[in-house]
Amino acid sequence: MNTIHSTAIVSSKAKLGDNITISPYAIVHDDVEIGNNCQIGPSAVIYDGARIGNNVIIHQSASVSNVPQDLSFEGEETFFYVGDNTTIREFVTLHRGTKSSGFSKVGKNCLIMAYSHVAHDCVLGDNIILSNAVQIAGHVTIDDYAIVGGSTVIHQFCKVGKHTMTGGGFRIVQDLPPFILAAEEPLQYKNLNIVGLRRRGFSNDDIMALKKAYGYIYSKALNVTQAKEKIIAELGENKYVQDVISFIESSKRGLVGK
Repeated sequence: MNTIHSTAIVSSKAKLGDNITISPYAIVHDDVEIGNNCQIGPSAVIYDGARIGNNVIIHQSASVSNVPQDLSFEGEETFFYVGDNTTIREFVTLHRGTKSSGFSKVGKNCLIMAYSHVAHDCVLGDNIILSNAVQIAGHVTIDDYAIVGGSTVIHQFCKVGKHTMTGGGFRIVQDLPPFILAAEEPLQYKNLNIVGLRRRGFSNDDIMALKKAYGYIYSKALNVTQAKEKIIAELGENKYVQDVISFIESSKRGLVGK
């Protein structure tokens, strides 16, 4: 049974699952799908194109699947996907895709803290934390288990690797490779995200292999191509090191701090 406050405006065309709570003054537009056991907070607006999974909590005054702030957008049908068990805090703004990709996405088990913005054509993986007021431009990709510190801004088309942790108040204007801690201005590689990796079951051998790989990548004596060749020769059989190599090979904006 769904609980919909009398002041909420919910389109009869919206597809609602079971056990949904919709709070006072919330608005749910026509082309919306909401899964089971979700909570929509007061004055939140769920726009056309929203595809919301199960057990999602959306707090007050959040805006989900609004039209993109992109001059190329011409009203085409696009979407914003929110994965299961994700929490969207107050005043978050999530914009759907453009014809470039057709969608934006936040994955499962994510925490999107207050005042954060996810722009058009962004893809965020699972188990991601965006701290308060993180601002993400269009076409950004953030991989699983990344943590982005408060008030950090991310330039359009940047990639943020999995299991990374970025300090607060910084600018990500190049690609941030996986498994690392990043801080300072301009943003720099500081170390592996060792605490996070151990919490997620990485072995000491894997951590040491990654540490050695990043020692080559951020060596002043080597450029990225030279570092990659040494890593492949010495550490190329490690599956996590292979992830690093794949990230480097796909990078189009260069690596932070390099």
